[in-house]
Amino acid sequence: MAKQRFALLGSGFIGQVHAASIARHPGTELAMVADIDHGRAEALASQYGARAVAVAHAINSDAIDAVLIASATPSHAELLEAAARAGKAVYCEKPIDLSLSRAREVVEKVLPLNVPITVGFNRRFDQSHQQLRRQVEQGVIGNLELIQMVCRASEMPPVSYLRSSGGQMRDQAIHFFDLLRFLTADEVHTVAAMGAALALPEIAEFGDVDTSVLMMRMRSGALAQLDNTRRTGHGYDERINLMGPEGVLESGSQSPQGATLWRGNQRIQPGLWGDWFSRVQDTYYRHLDAFVRHLAGESVPDLPGLLDGLQAQAIAEAAVTSLQTGQFVAVEQLA
Repeated sequence: MAKQRFALLGSGFIGQVHAASIARHPGTELAMVADIDHGRAEALASQYGARAVAVAHAINSDAIDAVLIASATPSHAELLEAAARAGKAVYCEKPIDLSLSRAREVVEKVLPLNVPITVGFNRRFDQSHQQLRRQVEQGVIGNLELIQMVCRASEMPPVSYLRSSGGQMRDQAIHFFDLLRFLTADEVHTVAAMGAALALPEIAEFGDVDTSVLMMRMRSGALAQLDNTRRTGHGYDERINLMGPEGVLESGSQSPQGATLWRGNQRIQPGLWGDWFSRVQDTYYRHLDAFVRHLAGESVPDLPGLLDGLQAQAIAEAAVTSLQTGQFVAVEQLA
């Protein structure tokens, strides 16, 4: 089978991550790279034998089968719509747009085009999280009653990034809104959020928080809790705990090493991954692989689509409103 020829839009950090995945995959070819910073596009393209081109050329070229959108968030919606209209398969980083109404508008336009599209919720492809999903489906612990999720990043992103990120709910927590839907096969009905700028107080000037706790009621009646931080002193900490009447399932914090040292009256255990990317790096490749298998005609039920992206963003928007009002907020059902 011929390789899927990809054009990568965006050559920043995440663009570089995706470029490495495309170059590594046996079923894909990184053919073109486009960026508003043409010099940066040229530098990345040269690493993998690709061509640096203008964005419009990459989207409309007959030499391209698929487009991977890893550009700045405000450009996602426009590029997604353009690539879909050009008949290209699309892998679009989350969120679809910072505005839920704009994201909804684009989804309504793109869905009828029937082109393959996935949204970048790579956490679905974490092996331990996937094991939870399978065990829930098998009814190992019965109907879910309580879900607890932890996302504690190890290091604050630059303020320049935070200013344009859309805030913690749309940028960080949104991955776990999607995971919550993915793991439970259920929808969030209402959400309440409390947050503060404790690690970097200056981000409060543009309405952002770096520390938050959320409570959510699922449509089934199950209760869920998520806490997020942008900075820890102990490494990257990601945990999911699912409780039902028959037991508990857990995808716990992980360490890059497994050995524990016993010496004298001390027990020294390995610490966590030092940063979020080290912990989740392989999930980007696994997501790409799932998309490529989907393009080859394989049924890939875990693959997040446009409606998944839209519904996770609806939860994020409700969480932002709750942060601002201090009230429980109903989540708009869009999926």
